[in-house]
Amino acid sequence: MKITGIKTFEIDPGEIVGPGRTWLFVRVDTDEGISGWGEATNSGAGSNTLIGAALDLVTPDLVGEDPADIERIWHKLFRRFSYLGSRGLPTAMTAGIDIALWDIKGKATGRPVYDLLGGRFREEVRLYANSWFEGCETPEDYARAARERVLAAGHTALKLDPFREMAATHHMFAEGQISPAGEQEGYDIVAAIREAVGPGHEILIDAHGHFNVPTAIRLANNLFEQSNIAWFEEPVPPESFDALKQVRERTGAPLCVGERLYTRYDFVPLFRDRLVDYVMPDTIWSGGISELKRIASMAEAYYIPISPHAVPSGPLALIAGAHVMSSVPNFYRQEHGMRNIPVQNTLLSEPMDIANGVIRLNGKPGLGYEMNEDELLARAV
Repeated sequence: MKITGIKTFEIDPGEIVGPGRTWLFVRVDTDEGISGWGEATNSGAGSNTLIGAALDLVTPDLVGEDPADIERIWHKLFRRFSYLGSRGLPTAMTAGIDIALWDIKGKATGRPVYDLLGGRFREEVRLYANSWFEGCETPEDYARAARERVLAAGHTALKLDPFREMAATHHMFAEGQISPAGEQEGYDIVAAIREAVGPGHEILIDAHGHFNVPTAIRLANNLFEQSNIAWFEEPVPPESFDALKQVRERTGAPLCVGERLYTRYDFVPLFRDRLVDYVMPDTIWSGGISELKRIASMAEAYYIPISPHAVPSGPLALIAGAHVMSSVPNFYRQEHGMRNIPVQNTLLSEPMDIANGVIRLNGKPGLGYEMNEDELLARAV
């Protein structure tokens, strides 16, 4: 079997992902009539146009390759832009192809991807809810939404960023501080959610890397002591492991990082220096199915649970991550965006089986789902 072509589909999923943001899908075709689907979505306006251009550049390098050679092709793509930098845009590009190649291999062998990864460790992949708080402004709003959207859907874990003051500079960093009023509002929101969901529900806090070291330490400790949060995510920007180490040494809250780290190499300091309690690589941004499996295996050696990040992306990020998480022992939960699911399902040959806080894969060959090309074309940008 040989690769004969690659086609990309950049689409507008609507307001669920924010202004200017898109999703990017990849179809890899072969001379035996088997096509595989992948996803290369990254966050931020314009990102996917750049990744799509990179995929166009590498297509001639892949035509004629045997799609079964997933490992070699992964390294070929990862090193393609080595002198520009192999992490970030190149790893998302690599993931789009990697996921599609696993889909092809599964279809060619008649087996679901999780079988090719070693078989099932679990039949249900636990989820935690994100993107459930649309329209919420007051603590009471958040408490009501937690009851009516999260608990009603059977979830036992949720995530949010309660520090609304920081939304205007999302993923930016300047002073790394928050006003006393904005800080107290965050505490009040989390406390209201805790009262609404009860003591057994897991509340995960996403700090989005907004804070400097002393602010992150104070917020993490207060939230842990006041509301028993299950983790404090990205307490400081991702560039400094030394800053993360200072937070680690001075807070009792469990810490989680990883969505803005790329490939197994970026995760080595986390494990070596015992900086986190959980890791959350993004299935696409870290390098696809192949790399997610490798990161999970590294984490397993340190008995650290893995919890893939997936919210800004389309359905194949969630599905591909679920295949990997089906096959590894050290799994915590997989993220999913509740408000994304209706749109994601319109893009698939059949809806995902998500209920009572878990996703169940359908057991069909490959990823188990085909993309709805008519819908992709109708949403093309």
